[in-house]
Amino acid sequence: MPAKNSPPLRVLISIGVGTGLSLLGDSALYTVLPTHTADANVTFAAVGILLSANRWIRLLLNGPMGLAYDRWRRKPIFVTALFLGALSTAIYGATQGFWPLLFGRLLWGLAWAGIWVGGNTILLDLTDDSNRGRWVGMYQIAFFLGAASGAFTGGLLTDLIGFAAAMKLQSGLALFGALFALAFLPDTRAKRLGEESPPTDVRKKEASQTTSQRKQFAYATALHGVNRLVIPGMLTATFGLFLAQQLGDPVQFGERSMGVATLTGIGLGLATLISMLSAPISGILSDRAISRWKIVARGLLPGIAGFGLLAVGSPPTIALGLPLTAFTSGSNQGLSTTLAGDLGSERKRGRRLGVLFTVGDLMSAIGPILAFGLIPLIRISGLYSIAALLYGLMFILAMRMTRSNLARVV
Repeated sequence: MPAKNSPPLRVLISIGVGTGLSLLGDSALYTVLPTHTADANVTFAAVGILLSANRWIRLLLNGPMGLAYDRWRRKPIFVTALFLGALSTAIYGATQGFWPLLFGRLLWGLAWAGIWVGGNTILLDLTDDSNRGRWVGMYQIAFFLGAASGAFTGGLLTDLIGFAAAMKLQSGLALFGALFALAFLPDTRAKRLGEESPPTDVRKKEASQTTSQRKQFAYATALHGVNRLVIPGMLTATFGLFLAQQLGDPVQFGERSMGVATLTGIGLGLATLISMLSAPISGILSDRAISRWKIVARGLLPGIAGFGLLAVGSPPTIALGLPLTAFTSGSNQGLSTTLAGDLGSERKRGRRLGVLFTVGDLMSAIGPILAFGLIPLIRISGLYSIAALLYGLMFILAMRMTRSNLARVV
């Protein structure tokens, strides 16, 4: 297959702006709802249900959304999902009470399934093995930047203008992102409408690759699932508690002190920025490597070391371990999507991404449940040791794939 040109920059900008701005409300809600339950008129016990509802509903929606992207034009689905995302954030600001907010969270789950599956599918339409890692990695920047910005601006705006007004403003920004994509995003699916019945030689080639493709996709899905289990599922959910146990609250710095919540926010915010940088770096390196899995393996090493250092639990090892885990988080997220895109059949691209992200959502949803169930038995340091072990198993699989030279199945 001849190499394709790099995707038009306006495609990356359009989906990046839409995706990043759509995340503002969701990230803001995670930041401020636990401390502003009275403003939202919900009980503290309801917070966990509301914040996790969007992940659980995506388990049912990612697959059908991927199938929809395979069958119909990309742009209308993606832009509609952006508008639904803006509407969900508007609901947070315009309503109060558990049931309206739950509806908003379920609507956001539908919207995010369309945005994330669609944005990655659009990029995979326009890339090949020589540039796919770079462009997918650059798209991850929008994800991490949107999540980090939402957490920061959500807290700041809530303190300045109140919970409801802050959510309405975030909704307006998400609406701008949807209008931006509507105006500037071309429809990549239009180029493939005539390819529903591939030539006989292409079908034979795809059939001959079935075994190797399934193996690579299974390993890429495992990589993504483990990453979502140990980072948002275990580390993010327990890091504040871990700091409080290890360092106390407030944390003393000589004669000065800092609240553990503030320190947690700073640490996780900086970790997000590191992940934002590691995703495109790993993607670029994977485009140049003989095997992407070699870069996957190298990217897992900082995470193994990082969780090992976190398990020690001293201030220096925590300060060093957190950024190392963040580097691996970004590398895994970008490369698992890229590896799924390397598989041969373009007609089933959306469905593959739907499965990949469904497994990721499942792992990130059960991660906190598993973590807090294990903490009384093995403490948080033991939990981080398990995370290091899981990354180690992924390293072994990545080296196995490197040796079998299955990373470039086309």
